[in-house]
Amino acid sequence: MSEAGGNRNLDWGTAREAAYDAARPLPYQTVTLADALGQTLAEPVSPLQPIPHYASSAMDGWAVSGPPPWTLVSPEVHEDHPWRRPAPHSDSGTVALEPGQATFILTGGVVPGNTDGVLRTEHGQIRGDLLDRNEAARPDEPVPGEHIRPAGEEAEKDIEAIPAGVVLNPAQIALAAVCGHDTLAVLRAPRVSLLMTGDEVIEAGLPHAGQVRDTFGPQLPAFVAMLGGHVDVAGRAKDDLDDVVAAISAEATDGFSLARASGDVLITTGGTGSSSADHIRRALTVLDAEMVIDGIAMRPGHPTLLAKLPDGRFLVGLPGNPLAAMMAMLTVVGPLLAGLRGAPLEVPQQVLCGEQFEPLEGRSRLVPFHWSEGRAMPSGHQRSGMLRGLASADGVLVVPAEGCTVDQPVPAVRLPWVR
Repeated sequence: MSEAGGNRNLDWGTAREAAYDAARPLPYQTVTLADALGQTLAEPVSPLQPIPHYASSAMDGWAVSGPPPWTLVSPEVHEDHPWRRPAPHSDSGTVALEPGQATFILTGGVVPGNTDGVLRTEHGQIRGDLLDRNEAARPDEPVPGEHIRPAGEEAEKDIEAIPAGVVLNPAQIALAAVCGHDTLAVLRAPRVSLLMTGDEVIEAGLPHAGQVRDTFGPQLPAFVAMLGGHVDVAGRAKDDLDDVVAAISAEATDGFSLARASGDVLITTGGTGSSSADHIRRALTVLDAEMVIDGIAMRPGHPTLLAKLPDGRFLVGLPGNPLAAMMAMLTVVGPLLAGLRGAPLEVPQQVLCGEQFEPLEGRSRLVPFHWSEGRAMPSGHQRSGMLRGLASADGVLVVPAEGCTVDQPVPAVRLPWVR
């Protein structure tokens, strides 16, 4: 296993940055507008022509030129028109009014050339082939440009209408359609595979002594999705070095391994320690992986690993204890997936700690908290194998190794399921 210098027992902030910096944005993909909802835009969207691309009427009524009364003309002569005189056309072939002329127009209709304004239907009266204002109209109606939506009023061609990096919502997809686009370039969600270890783990029912329930299978796919990835496949390996190596290796012959080998990130659970029953580090040595993070100076979650496999995939080794693993997800997997997606590394917010913490030499403490009167109050049940504290938490405090006092600002990590 190849190692980069200084990758052991990294402090919490350095570990986050190392995970983020190790990734390079994945190539983008092109999707139809119908498939773009919730996707991250890879390139800015600009109008392919002005919006609107022609001057249009904002009202049903008459496009008029010059002072009243106006002679009614029609772009085309129809039997059901009360007037038969066609409007003249400009050199470009579009209808153009002469002074003293008017033509009926619907909302959204193309405004003829030389139009001064639009007289709305409620404010006009017709006598024969003449149009005039009625008693409801203002004496100066319509003023120049009234009830006309100019071409390019909303956006000129080639301006940036939607910036890159946004998560597309329905309004933005509609705007992209108005801009003339049929497809959009979006960032591909990193493909993630899960490999669970632990012969003592059961997936259903009540565990006997020496057994534990699987806490990873039911929640990790959704957790990964909240962090911007997509789980393609999940499987389990025996607590055996050869079996773990075969499950990780791209050269393994079983379908699960082959499917996983084509992904971007492999997340393993358990087996990241140094005992004889822990095989992830040994497997990485056998496979000559490059170690990016070999342990993090935090509690819980110290034995977290990040490595790059020879085939280009990343491997994140989560500790086997459930709270420790979820802290590793926030510390390593979140930044890694952000880097692969081309998204910025989220900056922790500063919160006022509601309790005093004594120093813990050499390690940060990650502590679930809930809000109380503007302070971040540590939740109970904080040990690495416990989940009750996190299940009811609003976020996670990152208490520095030197500890902190009440009302001291400390970093806090947002939980992706808390809004």
